[in-house]
Order: sequence, then C-alpha cells, then structure tokens
Amino acid sequence: MKITVLGSGAWGTALALLLLENGNDVTLWSYTEEESAVLRDTHENPMLKGVPLPEGLKLTTDMAAVKGCGLVVVATPSFAVRSTAKQLRELADPGTILVSVSKGIEKDSSLRLSQVIEEEVQGRCPVVVLSGPSHAEEVGRKIPTGVVVASEDLAVAEQVQDLFMNQRFRVYTSDDKIGTEICAALKNIIALCAGCCDGMGYGDNTKALCTLFETCNPVMGGYHDKITEELFKDGVSPNYLAMHQAGLFGGAYEFTEEGWPIEKRTAYHMSISKEIINCFNEMYPDKPLKVSGLPDANEMIEKGLEAILKPLG
Repeated sequence: MKITVLGSGAWGTALALLLLENGNDVTLWSYTEEESAVLRDTHENPMLKGVPLPEGLKLTTDMAAVKGCGLVVVATPSFAVRSTAKQLRELADPGTILVSVSKGIEKDSSLRLSQVIEEEVQGRCPVVVLSGPSHAEEVGRKIPTGVVVASEDLAVAEQVQDLFMNQRFRVYTSDDKIGTEICAALKNIIALCAGCCDGMGYGDNTKALCTLFETCNPVMGGYHDKITEELFKDGVSPNYLAMHQAGLFGGAYEFTEEGWPIEKRTAYHMSISKEIINCFNEMYPDKPLKVSGLPDANEMIEKGLEAILKPLG
C-alpha cells in the first residue's frame, strides 16, 4: 500500500521503517527542508542513532505526497496536529485512513487529538488511533513491542492492524478510542513525575508513592477531596484518580521548560488538570464531574505548594 508518514521525529521515523519493512511504499514527510536534508545526507535520524534509513524510504517536504495514499500516519507534535489536519482535508483522497499516533490533549479546546483531526477533515476520512507502551528507539532497533489500534469501526482497525503488525510488532484492536488516547496522555504526566523523582535522588518506593491514591490529598486545600468525592460517587475507577493526582504532584517538579519559575510550571499543570476533568466528563457524560471552588494558580501555590515541598525537604 502507498503510505505517507507525516512527521520525521523519532516516532514517525520508526513507524515509517516498520511499514517499509512490511512491504509498503512509504514516504516520510518532514516539516522543513533542513530536517529532510539531514535524513537524506546521513541516512540516519539523529533521534534514532544507529538505525540506518534504507534507500527504499522516500523523503519529502511536500504534503502533496498524501495524494493517492491508502493510509496516512499523523506523527507530528501535538501542537501541530490541527494545522496538519487542515491540509489533509484538502489533499488526502476521500476514504484515506488517517492514523493518529501523537499523544496529548489540545491545549485550547481540550479535545483529544483524533477529535482534532476529525473536526478538520469533516468526515472525509476515517480516523483511528495507534498507541501503546512503545519507545521509538526500541521500535527502530526491532525490539518486540505491543500497541493498540482503536477505532469505532473494528473493520478499519483490523486493516491498520494488518499493515503494522509483524513478528516483532504486535498490534491489538479496540473500539475504545477515548480510553486509548486518555491513557496515553495521562501516562506522560506520570512519567514526568517519575523522572523528577529520579532527578531528586529518590527511588522506586517514592515513584510508587506518587501513584498511590492519597498522595496528593493535602494539595490545594482539599481540592483532591472534592474530586475524590465526585469521582467515587459516580463510580469512576480509582486508577484514573491515582493518575490524575500523580499528574498534579508532578506539576510542582516539572522542569521540562528550563528557566520557567515554579509558579508558571505549577500553573501549567493546573491547566492540564482542568483539561483532564473535561475528559472525565466526556467519558462519563451521564454523570458529569462537577468540582466547585477550583482555586486559581496563586491560591494553589499559596495553599498547596508548601504542603508538597516541606515533607520532601
């Protein structure tokens, strides 16, 4: 099948190599000519050191490469998914399967990324989600990996499964797009928290503690108690709550943006938390989560940050 992978980062490149290995006609699209030139000249993606790019992999910066494709993989950064999908609406053939492999929630809309694509392509193409516990560098090195392809239409999911799966890359199918995308977004928050624990010199016990149910109850003057009450009243799994709380805990130690003051980092995670609540409401529309009295960033810092930092020294 003719396939274009949009996004030549580590994940997009690894999936392009996998699809090429499976016998498909694959083109890897880069956002800039400079990025594409590096791949062409070095036959390697600097994000996937030691993984050679074969001659059969086509490289381009022309989005028109999606024309005539049976499948297009959207592997751009999450912030670029909407602008990419807008171009797909004009360029992709009707019926082309679009596979969203980016993780996250759109900042301004709180939409899942597959929803962003669906909103832009306006029903012209089916949109499925591919996600799972998978490091791009390990997929590139052909280490056994398992992922999920999710679509409301299982027949479409099975088509995508057939294209991606081989002896070392196991693909399961699901009709739960919401769960697949939400778990993918939330695990990144937990991963940040775990990485911060490592950076602070703590061990596995502390990382486990961060995902326990009561870890963050002191934060923000009872904010989590309100969430706890509402979630369990409506029968939501405690696993979801534990992930949510771990995400807020990680907010106090999120150092991915060098130079950000602690107030900005914490407020950023507060905004993510509100988006997560919106996602809960989408998953449980008959029993919406309503949490009154959400503090603003300043109140959160004043009431909660000291409570987190003091016990950890």
